[in-house]
Amino acid sequence: MTDIEFFYDPISPYAHLAFAALPQALMGHSVVLHYRPVLFAGLLKAHGQLGPAEIPAKRDWTYRQIQWLAHTHGIRLELPATHPFNPLPLLRLGLASATDEAPGETSRYVTELLFQHVWHGGADAADPARLAELQARLQDHVAQRGRHWVEPDSDTVKQRLRANTDEALTLGLFGVPALVVDGRIFWGFDALPMLKAWLDGDAWFDSGAWEAPARTAVGVQRR
Repeated sequence: MTDIEFFYDPISPYAHLAFAALPQALMGHSVVLHYRPVLFAGLLKAHGQLGPAEIPAKRDWTYRQIQWLAHTHGIRLELPATHPFNPLPLLRLGLASATDEAPGETSRYVTELLFQHVWHGGADAADPARLAELQARLQDHVAQRGRHWVEPDSDTVKQRLRANTDEALTLGLFGVPALVVDGRIFWGFDALPMLKAWLDGDAWFDSGAWEAPARTAVGVQRR
């Protein structure tokens, strides 16, 4: 049994695509997935980067490409009414549903609800009424399992999100989705075939190619 950590933020369309494609990508392998919500903006800030949707010349292309990828892979995706948006309420709702045994994780069911809230239907992900509906659904989900609901705005939930984001930075993550397995980081929707190759025991990973980037000198740095 192999443990895989899936770091995500529902604001990311590529994380949505990767989440939907994971079952097929991992077919035939015995794995345990741990879904870890993080604040994507926190990763960007720590690395001094802008998100794809924050770069005007890149924004339209990003939205076109994700729709094409969804089309070619048979994944449902509709652009939300507004993007980017503040994902903190969604992230905190997810972690308010976490168990005491895994306080930094969301179940696959909860993770799917978060992604669907953003990428199904074309509505406003930050709409207070929609967020209230989602919270009611999650509260019912938690209650049906005999667990205590933790308020999304509580210090407990806020600390869970900070801890996840801090751990992601400690691991060297710079974006989402990022999958961590056996100490290796696989970043992006397009890294799923590479992840599968690792799980399949592809000899490429013993060729030295994985370690080669660390031996490549930096020639020029922009200031």
